[in-house]
Amino acid sequence: MTANAAHVPPAVQASILAEALPYLRRFHGKTIVVKYGGNAMTDLKLQQQFAHDVVMLKLVGLDPVVVHGGGPQIEERLKQLGIKSAFVQGMRVTDAATMDVVEMVLGGTVNKDIVTLINQAGGKAVGLTGQDGGFIRAKKLLMPDRDRPNEFIDLGQVGDIESIDPSVIDTLEAGGFIPVVAPIGVGRDGESYNINADVVAGKLAEILKAEKLILLTNTPGVLDKAGKLLTNITPRDIDAMVADGTLSGGMLPKIASALDAARSGVHGVHIIDGRVEHALLLEILTDQGVGTLIRSR
Repeated sequence: MTANAAHVPPAVQASILAEALPYLRRFHGKTIVVKYGGNAMTDLKLQQQFAHDVVMLKLVGLDPVVVHGGGPQIEERLKQLGIKSAFVQGMRVTDAATMDVVEMVLGGTVNKDIVTLINQAGGKAVGLTGQDGGFIRAKKLLMPDRDRPNEFIDLGQVGDIESIDPSVIDTLEAGGFIPVVAPIGVGRDGESYNINADVVAGKLAEILKAEKLILLTNTPGVLDKAGKLLTNITPRDIDAMVADGTLSGGMLPKIASALDAARSGVHGVHIIDGRVEHALLLEILTDQGVGTLIRSR
């Protein structure tokens, strides 16, 4: 028993476990894609809790797949190297020098740190990028210019997903491993592409026919203009919030990926608060929600 659980009466502990039973039965053998980002990636206690949650899900019969970001870590490294960052509609402009840093940070430091945490928690994690086995094929992303119709913005080595080969993930899951994916794709000529982690998570959830897509963020979820949490929203609600500016910046690719996944058959798409302790377990295995549910219609 952990120190945190020591003060909880046994009857309450049993009640908590009993509450999880119907969810365990419902989701057993199902794939859960988790986009790991925000404060959950930068706070040591939350990092350890996230790793324990992922391992627990695997041990009780679910198949978690982790897709991680690393924006703050990339930004810190770019500043150390004197490289300035620019963003367009929430997407990082990625020239050759920035791409080198992205590969070093996402495919190296951040990915290996997450793998290590999960393995220390008792899991069997394997880190990979979309370059491994060529499982994420990408092409250059051209961003539509909102101010000039029919024109596009060149973001450099920012990628748009062409295809995902699920066989690498399927093989790892069958072997009892937990895949940890860095959002870097590979082009037809072997060039590397920086892909938004929310986009990768959403598309991977679609391809794997995941039961759930869970996006961990550093906000309570989707908020209205008054800052109130919206627990259930539809595509029509989202269109209205984008039009009036309620949703902007880095939330745009997150919302777009969530909607695409919901419309493509992912049963539950959730944007949840990664600052909440054990947010992943709360969202999947209890009646208590900790964020926003995106409904397909």
